Amino acid sequence: MGKVISNTSPLLYLYRSGAIDWLQLLFGEIWVPEAVVNELREGKNRGHDVPDPGSYIWITVRNPSHMPSAWLAVDLGPGEIAAISLALEHPGCILLLDDALARRTAQAAGLNTWGTLRILLESKKQGLTREIKPYVKRLEEAGLWLSDEISQRILNLAGEK
Repeated sequence: MGKVISNTSPLLYLYRSGAIDWLQLLFGEIWVPEAVVNELREGKNRGHDVPDPGSYIWITVRNPSHMPSAWLAVDLGPGEIAAISLALEHPGCILLLDDALARRTAQAAGLNTWGTLRILLESKKQGLTREIKPYVKRLEEAGLWLSDEISQRILNLAGEK
């Protein structure tokens, strides 16, 4: 697959669910902007269990050359803005985002967005796990809000009931 750029939440939720290493197996290298590293560092400083991007040799910190100021008026976080900006500079990449507004913004800009749940589905498809149901449960326990409908749809797509 091509370049992959991640925002904070996919890294956080995959880490907390025990599946962060799937990113390397699926994609090889993941780019994250410094703003994402800063958000994770802030979470750690507040006592949260978060990944340290510097601990993963397959995560590379890469910043966009510029960030559109008009986006600052949109209700997006610094990590989301930086990740979207970096993805705009690298057409054809996959952008990992979970926040609905960030995904809509990125999709409106023509970017290929995946969420954490898509990572689970792709991991099963690639044989990295036999079932994703335990991971869906871990994601919910880690704080990723999923409606019953979404959980069931993901499990159905994975061939699990």
